[in-house]
Amino acid sequence: MTQFDEQYKDAVLKIMNQGFDEFNERTGHTCKVLPGVTFELDQGFPLLTLRKIPIKLFVAEQIWYIMGSKNPEDYVNKFTKIWQDFTEEDGTIPAAYGHRWRHAFGRDQLGLLVKHLTENPGSRHGVVITWDPREDGLGNPNSKKNVPCPYTWTANILGNKLHIHSVVRSNDMMLGCPHDVGGFALLLAILAGKLGVKPGKLTHTISNAHIYDIHFQQAWELVERTNDHPPVSFEAQHDFFDRSEAGDESLVAEITDQLTKQYTPLGPIKGMKIVL
Repeated sequence: MTQFDEQYKDAVLKIMNQGFDEFNERTGHTCKVLPGVTFELDQGFPLLTLRKIPIKLFVAEQIWYIMGSKNPEDYVNKFTKIWQDFTEEDGTIPAAYGHRWRHAFGRDQLGLLVKHLTENPGSRHGVVITWDPREDGLGNPNSKKNVPCPYTWTANILGNKLHIHSVVRSNDMMLGCPHDVGGFALLLAILAGKLGVKPGKLTHTISNAHIYDIHFQQAWELVERTNDHPPVSFEAQHDFFDRSEAGDESLVAEITDQLTKQYTPLGPIKGMKIVL
């Protein structure tokens, strides 16, 4: 199995065997939950191959994030409708990750990150924040439809490689986690290409790693699976960041094709529904 397959399968098995049974008031579901689950990934691009995942979806999302838009009609809705459930009546998503990275808090955090690491590659100040403590969480009765799950990430250049550490407050392990890991791996590769370094380690830390009760059967099915899929390789071109900023729609197909040509996953695991 690939490095990510092994770590993911181990995490799912540990949650099912050792997780706390917790009722979640917001969703009305009981989950098996573990705190502080971490993946350390530095061998190939982490695409889950134990079941098929939709590559185009996370590729389009990451390009939309780099654009900095909070309007899904600008780009991402052309490739997936997953953000429609989080869109407000005015057509925007105020907490859209890319919007927070590029336009919130009075700073273009992503643009400044690229500039800062270009000028100061040894810096330890490469921190990007998605969570807005003025609005998000803590029972705010005026919360919008979307509250960021990946709430911060850091970027460091070490050994002529770019390394990212993403911290996620809450991850649906059966549906959200493989998607988020693929997305951050793509972000890492695109930023590395822009900065002229190699992609390095992705560390993905989850504060609340949970499996919903309606996914227990599928979780047991997944941990019984194994394969001999070779590592998937991917390095972004230098212009991928600029093309993402410009909303180049052809980039989705270009990246998706590169990954799909190397991707031979096991069949889908049926019956998994998203819990909103």
